[in-house]
Amino acid sequence: MIVKSLHKTLLGAGLLAGLGLTAVAQTAVPAATAPQAQAQAQRGDPASMEQRHAKHREMRQLRAERRMAALKLKLQISAAQEGDWAAWTTAMKPAERQRHDRAEFARLTTPERIDRMRALHAARGAEMDKRGNATKTLYSALNADQKKVFDGESLRLGKRDNRGKGGQHGHHHRG
Repeated sequence: MIVKSLHKTLLGAGLLAGLGLTAVAQTAVPAATAPQAQAQAQRGDPASMEQRHAKHREMRQLRAERRMAALKLKLQISAAQEGDWAAWTTAMKPAERQRHDRAEFARLTTPERIDRMRALHAARGAEMDKRGNATKTLYSALNADQKKVFDGESLRLGKRDNRGKGGQHGHHHRG
């Protein structure tokens, strides 16, 4: 009986404390700012979208740099291998892709869209070839132990970037 009463009292006190914190948190945000932010998000304000894209690119670049530094340590790259390592890391940096203008794309005829998509596909294929060749060059410069490490790490590289993307391999949105 005393335990039930104590339990109810503590539960009630916890609820009141939670409601009090909620009320304080709500008053901490100026009333005029919240509707403005919501309106910008709803209409997809280009400035805020570009800021989010820039921040996302910056965070992705930082993660890639950390992964490269960790891989370099695991591989124990020698001074003689530095040139191949530098060429590989440069080739692995993402190419600056221009986003196509959706309105312009919509104005194209179907054959023009097909040609545009083929050109994009060819450019991405060339980028893939460049990365593949740089990887093969670095790999040939590694010793047997380094190759084992590289094989194991490169298997995981794609999996790290695709967590939570539903198997979309990083192409979860188009722009």
